[in-house]
Amino acid sequence: MAKDSRKPTGTEENPAATSLEVAFRVRARAWIDAIVEEEIEAALGAAPSARVGAERHGYRHGTRERTLTTSLGPTTFAMPRARVMTPEGGTVEWRSALVPRYQRRSERVDEAILGVYLSGTNTRRIKGALAPLLRGGPLSKDAVSRLVGRLAGDFETWRGRDLADDQIQYLILDGWYPKVRIGQRRERVPVLVTLGVRGDGERVVLDMRLAGDESTAAWRDVIRSLVDRHIGTPRLAMIDGSAGLAAALREQWPCLAIQRCTAHKLRNLEAKAPVRLREELAEDYRRMIYAETRALVDQARVRFTKKWRLRCPAVVECLQEAGDDLFAFLSFPKTQWKALRTTNALERINGEFRRRTKTQASLPSQDAVLLLLFGLLRSGQVKMRKIDGWHEMERVTQAA
Repeated sequence: MAKDSRKPTGTEENPAATSLEVAFRVRARAWIDAIVEEEIEAALGAAPSARVGAERHGYRHGTRERTLTTSLGPTTFAMPRARVMTPEGGTVEWRSALVPRYQRRSERVDEAILGVYLSGTNTRRIKGALAPLLRGGPLSKDAVSRLVGRLAGDFETWRGRDLADDQIQYLILDGWYPKVRIGQRRERVPVLVTLGVRGDGERVVLDMRLAGDESTAAWRDVIRSLVDRHIGTPRLAMIDGSAGLAAALREQWPCLAIQRCTAHKLRNLEAKAPVRLREELAEDYRRMIYAETRALVDQARVRFTKKWRLRCPAVVECLQEAGDDLFAFLSFPKTQWKALRTTNALERINGEFRRRTKTQASLPSQDAVLLLLFGLLRSGQVKMRKIDGWHEMERVTQAA
């Protein structure tokens, strides 16, 4: 007899486990049948073949097979059909509220699929990762896209929510450039992201939107939206050095303190210096920025300017371009200086967005970009903590 070299199937490897799963699915069908039967009886006011006269609100007319993937796997059951009477005297087709028309998966399964997708997995890998759950159930690219599309309503509600109760004290604003398919080409388009710090020190994303560029007009739209949502008057805004953003902020809030990101400015200074001097430049710069007191910062600033005006005048010109905006953090509690010097908190969020979008060469549309980012926020995959020195936020709020 020839030897059968075929690998054993899953049933042969673990028949007990498979039998248990089969029993679960059989029970699941009975449960779904019973639940739907109760629903249609309540809608019609009568059980099958019952004669109840005026209490009846409609009549059955057969069943239709439906397959629903639940947390127990795909289950095929008989969905009853019926005509329900309307107040006007006509009839309409009965629709189940528990198992809506065209629904192929339960909400729990959809949430699992969406969560895996938002983690950076493509459709093929989702089917592999959730194979014990789906067990051959249908899952196409369009199905995943529709799941992401369902976030649209929640996103619009989120983006239009009132901000009055948040008591926003600080703003962090920046843009990043994912690749998006526009027509037949892949283009990098800016996503303008606004992060806020509440009165209790908690960081929260306030707004995300696409724009053509990072101009004054684009940022003006962002700021006007925040004002319309009752953001109030923030105490400080942290930015990367965008001239358009700074102009839009001062146009809306002339007295707003603006903090230029010290990390961005160091990179700008290093670009002005010869390679052999960059390490020394960075040491002098950090000695100035991280001094313990305002007086020591001012002394280090004078020494830095005097030294580098002789060694590399372009460095001093670049430093003076930022002016006092590079040292705005000194006017706030010292325990918060670390959090207020840079836009790093927003850079970390943008870094998480970049990590997720690296799994796709480009996103299919501009709407898909925002929905994907919102999905990451809503699912808790982007986490934020309170700023350093949050316990002194009450002092900042009272000084406003």
